[in-house]
Amino acid sequence: MITKRIIPCLDVRNGKVVKGVNFEGVRDIADPVEMAKFYNESGADELVFYDITASVEERALFSDILVDVASQIFIPLTVGGGINTLDDFDRVLKCGADKVSVNSGAIRNPDIIEQAAKKYGDQCVVLSMDIKRVDGEFKLFSKGGRENTGIDALQWAVDGVNRGAGELVVNSIDTDGVKNGFDLELLDEIAARVDVPIIASGGAGKMEDFAELFKHPGIDAGLAASIFHFKEIDIKDLKKYLRTQGVEVRL
Repeated sequence: MITKRIIPCLDVRNGKVVKGVNFEGVRDIADPVEMAKFYNESGADELVFYDITASVEERALFSDILVDVASQIFIPLTVGGGINTLDDFDRVLKCGADKVSVNSGAIRNPDIIEQAAKKYGDQCVVLSMDIKRVDGEFKLFSKGGRENTGIDALQWAVDGVNRGAGELVVNSIDTDGVKNGFDLELLDEIAARVDVPIIASGGAGKMEDFAELFKHPGIDAGLAASIFHFKEIDIKDLKKYLRTQGVEVRL
């Protein structure tokens, strides 16, 4: 049986890890290098690093911080923010990333998914999607959740996988930071349409939320930020709990 993954996420702005609710009200909370070191030692299966304002500010991702973060960890590192070209993929991978997450850049130029998959392999290309309900439909948002693209998010997931994305990060804006549980309705809709690993993001508030998440087929990982950052949940304790619930995890 494939083990389920627990993945902390570092949203970085101006060199600091930050957190908000529903993608808004963002505040500084920690140093990314120290946080990366902490998660490397605390049982995380992977780490995600997002430069959350690179796209909206139309600039390249902060390479110096990324190099420092990568040097501190020995678990897989996925990096996103301001990824628009193959050169961006190349630069981030050379800084120490194992996988590259593309979001707004793929919306502007969907061909980047296929080009990167051919050059670096599907397993390297992570399509991250910020999704929100608009008039009862799942719509894709860009620029850090600020802009409604009008694109049908479910179809975008299918198209992304067909183009070569090897993994999807499904960020629910509706449940982000609310801590009432993952957006299971959204996740089920996407899992029914694609056959690549899905990382669920947005809404984790307690250990039971992860146990409930992993009852749903097609969900391979749970990603969270604040509950881990503020030590509301210890990753090793979470994994022990999940084992008691019959969820296969790496201890």
